[in-house]
Amino acid sequence: MSRLYGLYAITPQVPSQIPKTTPPLMEQVTQAIAGGARLIQYRNKGGDPAERLHTAQSLLVVCRAAAIPLIINDDLDLVARVGADGVHLGRADPDPRGARSLLGPGAIIGVSCYDRLQRALHAQAIGADYVAFGRFFPSATKPLAVQTTPELLLRARRHLTIPLVAIGGITPENGHLLISAGADMLATVDAVFGRSDIRAAAAAFNAIFHAGACNP
Repeated sequence: MSRLYGLYAITPQVPSQIPKTTPPLMEQVTQAIAGGARLIQYRNKGGDPAERLHTAQSLLVVCRAAAIPLIINDDLDLVARVGADGVHLGRADPDPRGARSLLGPGAIIGVSCYDRLQRALHAQAIGADYVAFGRFFPSATKPLAVQTTPELLLRARRHLTIPLVAIGGITPENGHLLISAGADMLATVDAVFGRSDIRAAAAAFNAIFHAGACNP
């Protein structure tokens, strides 16, 4: 598995009636990848199963063409059915051991850890490939999510060897604080897919990772 590093773009919850001015999701994801997204997560909780299957299959084609992994939020059966690259698990989902048993040794398994370092330590111990902390800033996608601080990343970096993902209200303007604290990936929904120029929005995130690499 290649190193998990850079922009982690999470698709927006797809409404039942998409405005005509909004590009199709596949086009949005293509633009995000063109701007530098290194990981794509398909997130659509509670949608029509047939539509979710079709969308996941279509996104996998887009991601495969660009050699970018596709992660699916929560749904192990959907991951297995379409052959996606991995799954992201929350507190109500199966643990990494169950996911690994179903998806195999090559799957990328991520776990939401919110503001809990101990949860992250446990996730690493039972086979997670990355852990996600946050929210770090006010978030339009999850305004009521528990908030944490960059100091958590500093502590996590001392104890964890797997990649750290930061999520929650992250923009190109504040993301450098989290990279400096130890984040390997910055995950976002609105700061990429909520922008009129998705490719440029992704490129702005890509730039701060390059700046961090040049200024360790």
